[in-house]
Amino acid sequence: MAPTRSETTRFRERAVPAAGEKALIVGLGRSGLALARFLRGRGVNVRIADLRRSEQLADLLARLPPGVETVLGGYDRGVIDGCAAVYASPGVPWDVDLLQAARAGGLTVSSEIDLFFGLCPGSIVGVTGTNGKTTTTALIGSVLAQGRRPVLVGGNIGDTVLDRLEELTSEHWIVLELSSFQLESCNRPHARIAVVLNVTPDHLDRHGSMEAYTAAKARLLRFQEPEDDAILNGLDPVCEGIAGLTRARVTWFERHRPVPPMHLPGRHNQLNALAAAAVGRAAGLSDEAIEAGVRSFQGVEHRLELVGEWRGVRWYNDSKATNPDAGLVGLQAFEGLPVVLIAGGYGSDFELTDWLAAVRSGTRAAVLVGASAAELAGRLAGHQVRLAQTLEEAVQHSHSLARPGDVVLLSPAYKSYDMFANYEERGRRFKAAVRRLHDTG
Repeated sequence: MAPTRSETTRFRERAVPAAGEKALIVGLGRSGLALARFLRGRGVNVRIADLRRSEQLADLLARLPPGVETVLGGYDRGVIDGCAAVYASPGVPWDVDLLQAARAGGLTVSSEIDLFFGLCPGSIVGVTGTNGKTTTTALIGSVLAQGRRPVLVGGNIGDTVLDRLEELTSEHWIVLELSSFQLESCNRPHARIAVVLNVTPDHLDRHGSMEAYTAAKARLLRFQEPEDDAILNGLDPVCEGIAGLTRARVTWFERHRPVPPMHLPGRHNQLNALAAAAVGRAAGLSDEAIEAGVRSFQGVEHRLELVGEWRGVRWYNDSKATNPDAGLVGLQAFEGLPVVLIAGGYGSDFELTDWLAAVRSGTRAAVLVGASAAELAGRLAGHQVRLAQTLEEAVQHSHSLARPGDVVLLSPAYKSYDMFANYEERGRRFKAAVRRLHDTG
């Protein structure tokens, strides 16, 4: 349930400095920018520290509100001097020395999403899991939009939500995609409806172990009340294992009936639709309204997104497949069809066995790019493989390999940081290269 007025007041007193006090934001990204605007709007003096130099942050710096102090290109513990609170962006490890020093000094350590959970007047639907979060979050938004209550979708998907707090009421549903990084930074992430889609190894370089990663995801369940709902995947053994952590009503979404028709490819999208349908029912919507919300959903950018079809070849952008489990899901969506796969990127310590087997059995050829390309070429010895230096070159190779009736699929199974700022940039570069290729014949 939504926080009461007194709970909200107590949280504001604890987590938001008073006007005229100073707050430190560590990391200037979308979340840091939202924090700066929110705090400056309440008269708080803001200092931002980021390891990157000003030329790397030019766009974000231009969007900061007036009066923000910046410490760029590196910093030491002295940046917390004079501050009443410290806020970390999601990319900043929660146990980094600077944050530990702030805690030792008695400072509030918080985050954008932590503030939002504490101050939001509406009902939060939190969606987490290793894979499928973005699609399911957007799909839940489409389903809930069929009801009478207003809906806002945000969090790790699309726009930040803290800077939209003033437009929210107790009538709103707020659907949040929540990463493990965001959840570990929340003091009390209470969700009226909590959705956990699956939990498989990811971000272990940040969390240190599968147990710690699972615990971060499970925080979404720990703070629920008996009148809340937990929507979980009974096909996922980790979800079964953490179900006992919640006091809420538990629904196993794969059992939801009726099964709503879903036009996006892949069994995983059918499961995403079942999760959204279970949320709709928990929110009191009729089966007819749920069906309408699923049927009208057009998908999200970078997740099995159809770029277009030229000369009998369909091109798909699945850049959000940033680990082998997500890459496997992308390949499985086209079982029975010949696929030319573009894969590779940044990452290590991935378990690749199932993904490599699917590449061998499910693709005509693999075009490999990025930091992992050479290693993957060795592990795919005997399969048709080409190496590319750039994503644009990978598109050219794929074009020469594909035949009418084929699918060309960018589903990297790796993160983007070796060549791109994020998976969104990677996906947009891919789409631009595909369109240029066909615009020029």
